Amino acid sequence: MRKTFMTLIFCGLTFITNAQDASVEKSTYGIQTGFLGIWVHNESELASSIALRTEIGFDSGIWGGDFYDKTGFLMTPVITVEPRWYYNLKKRAIKSRKIEGNSGNFVSLKTSYHPDWFVISNTANVSVISDISIIPTWGIRRNIGRHFNYEAGIGIGYRYIFAKQAGFLENESEAAANLHLRIGYRF
Repeated sequence: MRKTFMTLIFCGLTFITNAQDASVEKSTYGIQTGFLGIWVHNESELASSIALRTEIGFDSGIWGGDFYDKTGFLMTPVITVEPRWYYNLKKRAIKSRKIEGNSGNFVSLKTSYHPDWFVISNTANVSVISDISIIPTWGIRRNIGRHFNYEAGIGIGYRYIFAKQAGFLENESEAAANLHLRIGYRF
């Protein structure tokens, strides 16, 4: 009886010491790149499964075709604020999967602003029209080792274009999509 009791206590202590705190990190910083851009971000804890992601970086664009002499490329600044709900952290922790660096599935409300501050381009006299977009997004983030990660997300939302600033008669609005695949480094 005593051996059985001691075995149960030992097994119980083992499970307790291996348990992870199923919560987003207090604060994490990183840099990510994808097919069309590069971004620096911070995620700060708002609640045990909710983080506020703030991001600044460059979104890119490519254009070309029969009407252009050459293929054009531009990079323009973007500022993003994105509350994220990591909804499966507890489930991942129970299955002994890593949740460090906010590794998990998330639902977010990605709000991005493209200001008309400057443009980096291989073509002269290129400008962008400022816009703001709000896109509900579903995504995943997974870690590769201790510092590297990858992230994918998809969503459809709304974009408002400040066309009057560029000389048009009216501002415009339209549907917008967010489809991203990024690889990054966490500091």
